[in-house]
Amino acid sequence: MRVTQSADPAGTPAPTGVDLNLLLALDVLLEERSVQGAARRMHLSEPAMSRTLGRIRKALGDPVLVRAGRRMVPTPHALAVRAEVSAVVERARALFTPGRDSDLRTVTRTFTVLCHDAVPASCGAALFDRAAQEAPGIRIRFLGESHVDAPFLRQGTADLEVGVIDTTSPEVRTERLYEDRMVGVVRSGHPLLTGELTPERYAAAEHLSVSRRGRLHGPVDTALARLGLTRRVAGAVGTFPASLFVIRDSDLVGLIMSWGLPLAAALDLATFEVPLELPVLGLGLAWHPRHDADPAHAWLRQCFREVMAQWSRARGG
Repeated sequence: MRVTQSADPAGTPAPTGVDLNLLLALDVLLEERSVQGAARRMHLSEPAMSRTLGRIRKALGDPVLVRAGRRMVPTPHALAVRAEVSAVVERARALFTPGRDSDLRTVTRTFTVLCHDAVPASCGAALFDRAAQEAPGIRIRFLGESHVDAPFLRQGTADLEVGVIDTTSPEVRTERLYEDRMVGVVRSGHPLLTGELTPERYAAAEHLSVSRRGRLHGPVDTALARLGLTRRVAGAVGTFPASLFVIRDSDLVGLIMSWGLPLAAALDLATFEVPLELPVLGLGLAWHPRHDADPAHAWLRQCFREVMAQWSRARGG
């Protein structure tokens, strides 16, 4: 699809031969972050895709993708325009192929989901199986939470966020699905499992924190402080699955949400009620409003709603 523009009424020359197919290629390149992957998606040869990338670079006046070791990474300008490019491509698809995306079996898309590692570890298999049955052209790419806060949904780096939603972006859609709470987790045979578990005994144990930012203090410390108690945190890891392997081979005490219960059981770990008043955690979804009317994205949101509802029912919520 090409659009050729002439000079405006004031006589200022306008760009000519603007190839809107470059937008589609740019969208795929930023998603794949690979010339080879983009070529495969667009059914082009790698040399043809490389030439297309060259044209995009010339049109934008920016390298767009640059080599970083064996990978290619987007430039800051490419990240800044990614969401807008994606939105334009989605609107064009809806305009020129009305009703096509309503048949999920004809959709070819890759969705990026931002979440804690415990989410794909617990329900990834069920989601991939459902996609294979209902939408075989849709791929789901899980992206781990970052140690820095950034507008991933607005930038288009992620299509959906799942978990404890704490975004403050006013334009982001949020949907709270259910409330969860933390439970303690230790290795099988841990001393804390014998006898009455009091706040004092709990505080006297050595603890392991899970924090994507490496924090060593949290709600547990606040609850202990109300009782005049403190605990010793031996260290922190970035994800719940990693913490469970550390806990399995040590006397450290950890915390998990319901997402992690199957993982704990698989590692023969024991869970227990924490003898403190801990805050509940609201679990839900967040997405950018440009996806509101997208049938494929709506299907993805519904998949997570149903999976999370199953977890809520399983834990009696």
